Amino acid sequence: MGSYVDVILCAVVPMDACHVLLGRPWQFDRNVVHHSRSNEYELVDKGKKLVFKPMAPSAIRSMSTKCEKASSMFMFASEREVDEAIEVGGCVYLMVVTEVPSVGVENDQLAALLKKFKDVFPDDLPTGLRLIRGIEHQIDLIPGASLPNKAAYRCNPMETKELQRQIEKLMDIGYVRESLSSCAVPTLLVPKKDGT
Repeated sequence: MGSYVDVILCAVVPMDACHVLLGRPWQFDRNVVHHSRSNEYELVDKGKKLVFKPMAPSAIRSMSTKCEKASSMFMFASEREVDEAIEVGGCVYLMVVTEVPSVGVENDQLAALLKKFKDVFPDDLPTGLRLIRGIEHQIDLIPGASLPNKAAYRCNPMETKELQRQIEKLMDIGYVRESLSSCAVPTLLVPKKDGT
């Protein structure tokens, strides 16, 4: 930026507001002072005081319209730039783009992998609860302490009927069983995208 040169480890995220966001780690490492009223950053680099000022709104607007017009603008390094980065020992990331097979065409490697681990991807889920293993988790209650007994969430008749249907289905296949505990967990129904 101007005469200021720095190397910063960046997290790459899509942003519309700016190209680079210099956050708290950079400010702390460079002993930067942020003037919030003027939105300026002040630091000393090689004994010289530098002040970073924000761009004017008109400059930002003109820059964004130029970017919209330049639809062929790519942010990829050229072969020469990659060679130079490798020569100086820089970190280079390679992105390989391959054609995705169309829907219905089965990938041989994927089919072989699914066949190899068929027991992990069964067609139907097993019924009943899993076998009791060595480590069991429990919530230890304080003897004699009163439980927070609050009213359940209100459900309309349709939600109540659907909740009862799903609980009966889960009980039939053995995923849940009736509890005699005085504790309960509220259940909420969330509609799917198709409206069910």
